[in-house]
Amino acid sequence: MLRKLPALAAVGILIATLASIPVLSTAPNDPVGRWDLSVGSPDATYSSWLEVTRAGGRLSGRFVGRVGSARPIKSIEFDKGVLTFSLPPQYEKMKTDLVFKATLSGSGAQLRGKTKGEDGNLLPWTGVRAPELPRNPNPRWRKPLTLFNGTDMSGWRLKDQKLPNGWKVVRGVLDNNLPSGDIVTEAKFEDFKLHLEFNVAEKSNSGVYLRGRYEVQIQDDYGKPPESHLIGGLYGFIDPTENAGKKAGEWQAYDITLLGRYVTVVLNGKAVIDGKEIPGITGGALDSREGEPGPIMLQGDHGKVSFRNILLTPAEK
Repeated sequence: MLRKLPALAAVGILIATLASIPVLSTAPNDPVGRWDLSVGSPDATYSSWLEVTRAGGRLSGRFVGRVGSARPIKSIEFDKGVLTFSLPPQYEKMKTDLVFKATLSGSGAQLRGKTKGEDGNLLPWTGVRAPELPRNPNPRWRKPLTLFNGTDMSGWRLKDQKLPNGWKVVRGVLDNNLPSGDIVTEAKFEDFKLHLEFNVAEKSNSGVYLRGRYEVQIQDDYGKPPESHLIGGLYGFIDPTENAGKKAGEWQAYDITLLGRYVTVVLNGKAVIDGKEIPGITGGALDSREGEPGPIMLQGDHGKVSFRNILLTPAEK
C-alpha cells in the first residue's frame, strides 16, 4: 500500500539522499574532481592520477601511482587551501605511507606541492584538472593504417633507449623476449579503432596502452573470473563482463575503439567492455597529458609475447 509523505519529510529525505551521493566536480576553490599529476624534476618526471570525491560532507579518493593500479586513499583533508593525502605503498619500495601535500592555486585549476620519493628525497609534483574529452559517439572513419608491416620495426621505437631491446621480427610476427623494454609508435593518435592479434606465453604478461596512457591487459588468464587486472580489463578501472581469453600459446585478437575517454573492448569476438568511461591514466602511462594525442604502446618488460596484424583506423576530426 502506497502512502504519501508529508512535504517536509519528503524534502528531508531528498536532502539526505543528495548528501550521500559522491561529488565529482564542484566550486573552483575546491579539490574535488579528477587530476592529472606529474611527479619529479623536469629531467626525471613520472605520471600519476588522483580523484577526489565528497560524500556526506567527507572527502575520499583514489590514486594511481607511477606503476600499479587505482587504489583508495587512506587519509585526505583540505584545509586553508592545502590538500594533504596519504596511502600505503603498492609497488613502491617504501615501508611507510606515501604522503602528498599541495596548495590549490590558479582559481582551483592547479595543485602544486611535494612528496617524498623512494630514496627519501623530496620531489615536486603538480596537478591539473583532467579534461572531460567530449566526442561524437558516431564519427566518420578514415582509411586503416598498418602499424606493423610484418618485415621490420619501422614506425616503432623503444620507450626507454637505456633498456635492452628484446623485440625482433620473425616470419611476419613481432616477437619479444626478456630482457626487454616497452615499444611505442612514432605516430600519435587521438580517437581510433585498433585491431591487433597477440600470443602470450604461459604465465606471461603484457598490455596495450591506448594513447600511451590507458592499458588494456594482456595476460595468461584462461579460465579465471573476469576482473580489471586480468585479460580484457582496462587495468585497475574497468572489469570485463566475461573472461573471453584463450589458453596461453594461442593467437587471440583485440578490437578496441577509443573515443575521448570512452572505450569499447572486443576480445576474441566478444564485447567485454561496451562504451565505458575511463576515469584516468593507468600505471605505467607515458604521460598524464590526457587532452593530447598519444602513441600506441606495447608492454615488453613483463614477459614473452608476440603480435601481428596491427591495424589502426583513425576517426575524422
